[in-house]
Amino acid sequence: MSENPQQSPQPPDQPQQPGPSPQQPPAYGSPQPGQPPHQDQPAPGQPVQPQPGTGYGPPYGSGAPYQPQPLTPSDERTWTILAQVGPFILSFIAPLVIWLVFKDRSRFVDQEAKEALNFQITLVIASVAIGIISLVTFGFGTILYLAFIAAVVFMILAAVENGKGAPYRYPVNIRLIK
Repeated sequence: MSENPQQSPQPPDQPQQPGPSPQQPPAYGSPQPGQPPHQDQPAPGQPVQPQPGTGYGPPYGSGAPYQPQPLTPSDERTWTILAQVGPFILSFIAPLVIWLVFKDRSRFVDQEAKEALNFQITLVIASVAIGIISLVTFGFGTILYLAFIAAVVFMILAAVENGKGAPYRYPVNIRLIK
């Protein structure tokens, strides 16, 4: 028996219909037939438009310079409080890291983290000086370490003021970082 070329499933003069074949499932995220598209998705065939404020900067390769996002007032207060009380655990490292990371994003955090960092540097200088005095006076100079109680009080006062959103200036501070 010979095959009859005229009995093919689709005549050769009709072009194939575009779109998915009936046995293929629809693409992930596309609406099912008869259902409206989701509110957060564009209609099929529509280009996706970026929403303002959803990214962390310009798209890669756009040539636009990176602009850091400003901090909210709540975030500013949080980071300044951490810059004031972080030295209880990490000495001058906490305000240094906070200042380096957030100085371009908030003037308030820049000012208060520098103030806390300068105060911690002042305390390091004072502790070295007290250590030398203690060696020279055969240990009698260790009484000067009681001044660090005042330093703890100043750090707590600074954290409370920063929590209110107000700046704080330490009464005894060598401002090496301007």
